[in-house]
Amino acid sequence: MSRYLCSFMIGLCLLARVTPARAVPAFAMQTGQPCAACHVGAFGPQLKAYGRDFKMNGYLASDSSRYRLPIAISGWMSLTRTDKNQPAPAAPHFATNDNIALDQVSLYYAGRITRNVGAFIQVTYDGVADQLQSDNTDIRYANGDGELFDQDMVWGIDANNSPTVTDVWNSVPAWGFPYNGSALAPGPAASTLVDGALGQHVAGLGSYIDWNDLVYLETDLYRGLGYDVLNATGQVPITGTDRVEGEVPYGRVALEQQLGRSDFELGGYGLHAAIDPGGGFAGGRLDHYTDANYQFIVNPRSVTSDMLSAHATYIHESGSLDASADLLGLDPDHDVEEFRADASYSIGATWTPTIQYFQVRGNTDPVAWGTPNGSPNSSGYIAELAYVPWGKPDSPFSWGNLRLAVQYIGYLQFNGTGVRASDNNDVYFSIWGAAHF
Repeated sequence: MSRYLCSFMIGLCLLARVTPARAVPAFAMQTGQPCAACHVGAFGPQLKAYGRDFKMNGYLASDSSRYRLPIAISGWMSLTRTDKNQPAPAAPHFATNDNIALDQVSLYYAGRITRNVGAFIQVTYDGVADQLQSDNTDIRYANGDGELFDQDMVWGIDANNSPTVTDVWNSVPAWGFPYNGSALAPGPAASTLVDGALGQHVAGLGSYIDWNDLVYLETDLYRGLGYDVLNATGQVPITGTDRVEGEVPYGRVALEQQLGRSDFELGGYGLHAAIDPGGGFAGGRLDHYTDANYQFIVNPRSVTSDMLSAHATYIHESGSLDASADLLGLDPDHDVEEFRADASYSIGATWTPTIQYFQVRGNTDPVAWGTPNGSPNSSGYIAELAYVPWGKPDSPFSWGNLRLAVQYIGYLQFNGTGVRASDNNDVYFSIWGAAHF
């Protein structure tokens, strides 16, 4: 094991020298604010009130100085160790355990385009899949000078490529904890459609309003991208995979309230999608999904003071898998439930421990899940400690930031059984750097 740790630490040092994702320093450059002004723990993507306002208002806020194009780069590398060796290599060119990886390197355009238009556009090299691909894209036209019933209102139009990527809270799948994790460790067999399955495989246009810092409403309409577009944007495999048919409506509602130093939000979202299994199955009926989410957040406002942030989300997916039942022999009635709750406490915007409980439940179907007893049920916890030395007003420079973290995932139940579930436990060391040009 010492050989692996030695190699990993050498890699950390090299990366730290080159780049001292989501905490994009181009935003800090544009606003003249340190990362801690927007992000819990001085590194993203978890947002404070100022960061939420910045995103909701179209990434437009500026200190009025003249800057170069808002281009930034980020990347992270990691070491993954599971409790037991996996039965096969975790991915091509990797081992059954003790895997060191350059997880990803991303290039961003992150900031203002025109007076009322701003963007977060990300292109990523996936080091595990060895693939260059499009990533999260969020382009906004925003107007923060509106009024409705004599109260302030922010409204906007949004173009993006993933349901939930527009959200400004942190329990939703696109931005929820864990903010980075291992692609080389085993995971639960079941997940919901809204939990990342549509990301970068759809394109959508929507609108949103935030009224009186009290009510937030958003509606979006997506369409699936064709195989030629998916191929051009690096989303593989291309042919023979599930294809999104027709329009995918998405909606979001939230009630928010600031009480003293605490911010509360309670809301929900949902989408409905039709999926053609296999992408070329003629004459079959389509799979239909309905998802919903509810979340609650407590987030005291501050820059570098201690801070508590808590989130909870419940997703229920009701699937009518008629086409898959005909094609693959699946049970046509599919329900999947996901529950996650996490809490973090940031100490001086430098040390941030986080704990999460998660649970996945689904109906028994050996064909769908491929588990020994046909059940996808899994539950467990994630414990993480993150250290961010910079990103604060007294940092020696503003052009970059760094996040060191150790994360442990412990399973109480894994894919339908608690027997030897802990064999899938893993520890994940990562170093995540970001810098602007």
